[in-house]
Amino acid sequence: MGVFSKVHRFREAGEVANVNNVDRFGEPTKSLFTTSKVFTLHHKIDITDAGENVVYHAETKFPSLHDKTDITDALGNQVAHIERKFFTLHERHFVTMADGTSFEVSNELFHLIKDITNIEGLGWQLRGNILGLNFELYDQYGDIIAVIAQKMLSIHDKYCIDIYKPEYEKNVVAILITLQHMIKDRENAADSSSSSSSSSD
Repeated sequence: MGVFSKVHRFREAGEVANVNNVDRFGEPTKSLFTTSKVFTLHHKIDITDAGENVVYHAETKFPSLHDKTDITDALGNQVAHIERKFFTLHERHFVTMADGTSFEVSNELFHLIKDITNIEGLGWQLRGNILGLNFELYDQYGDIIAVIAQKMLSIHDKYCIDIYKPEYEKNVVAILITLQHMIKDRENAADSSSSSSSSSD
């Protein structure tokens, strides 16, 4: 479905690019894929290339009030560090890249269907569709950088990323990992709210 769907654009490694992405933006220069490792004390995410080779790895310290996450490359070199700002009306994460670049990923909590997430410090925007599980990352000029899609009904939180500006690959990976954390936080908040409502009935 991911290859041919104009609504849901996830695809597995080895499959051709989604037709909607190709129609709108052309063939991506590179694609990456993520899988979260579940049932571990540390939240771990592997980012692989089209040949399913691990090129990046993300690990979140547990327990961690600020959701501190480190991203490394295949050789173990630091790529980025991510921290969540606590006690805020916005979903806000701070990202520091190994080259010294820093930026914030900020999103208002109340946009449930169509999200616009600002990448403050870079001037980029992540425009998303939670229901369609698709997200498009644009630079400060409105040009496409990457398209991110999440697999439906997967316990491993699988994502694919079609990259159109490979010079920003590491920034894209950091933003993707941050996005995964923001979506997981939102799901956990919804589950907690649902549990509270059930217990009060």
